[in-house]
Amino acid sequence: MVNKTQELGSREPAIRVVLLPRDTNKHGTIFGGIILSYIDLAGAVEVGKHTTQKIVTVAIKEVVFKEPVMVGEVVSFYSSTTHIGNTSISVHVDVEVDRLADKVHVTSAELTFVCVDETGKPTPIKRT
Repeated sequence: MVNKTQELGSREPAIRVVLLPRDTNKHGTIFGGIILSYIDLAGAVEVGKHTTQKIVTVAIKEVVFKEPVMVGEVVSFYSSTTHIGNTSISVHVDVEVDRLADKVHVTSAELTFVCVDETGKPTPIKRT
């Protein structure tokens, strides 16, 4: 597990995207729901390092957007595992943009995923 206080620049992002005009809200900045969907995807990528089982997102703790994201900016989603339980895996995701010569922290989130069987019931994690 990666210490979530580790410097972001020293690790690779789970995903990196360039957001487009179709992703904007009425104010011309990137819609928060788009960022949330990528946070969920980055968390799932992290969980995939531990198991190949079917997973579902059961919780995303408070997400506070500290900076807007503009069209065309490169957005990086850094993920790290914070806890592995019997059926669940918790993940921390940091989001930042490359803006001019700086990296700007946009938001962070804590997510909880649960492994489920074919019927959707929680099932013990089988680690890969």
